[in-house]
Amino acid sequence: MKIVYTVGTFDMVHVGHLDLLEYCATLGDKFIVGVASDEVVGSYKKNVPIIPLEQRMRMLKALECVDDVVSYDKLEYVSNCKELNVDIFVIGEDWGDKPHNSAVEKFLKSKDASIVQVSYNPLTSSTKIKQNVVAQSHKGKYLAHAIA
Repeated sequence: MKIVYTVGTFDMVHVGHLDLLEYCATLGDKFIVGVASDEVVGSYKKNVPIIPLEQRMRMLKALECVDDVVSYDKLEYVSNCKELNVDIFVIGEDWGDKPHNSAVEKFLKSKDASIVQVSYNPLTSSTKIKQNVVAQSHKGKYLAHAIA
């Protein structure tokens, strides 16, 4: 049985996420998604997710293409890859060479597992959605704040 694993924040799930998840599911027999806790996201992004971890996980579990969802509380991927016995790890185009990325690459190579890198959908992102919501709420104007 080939186990496929990918990780992410998955805040405000959108069609770009769905495209990625459906693709991942075609790569093996079982597809598992790792979801970053708010603390993990806060360690590398300035804003934490809008949607709480439990709700993000529940949304992903409801998708037909996803077999299981796990969370991770540290910015490292080796532990879940070991525990889940991952055969294929799917990464995004912005992967980079940070220590936590290099560590999982080394681990996966040592067990002859594959790393598949995918491009993001240029039509949408959680950041774009959030920017559109803010722009819409301002209707092109600045909000006035009373100063005491």
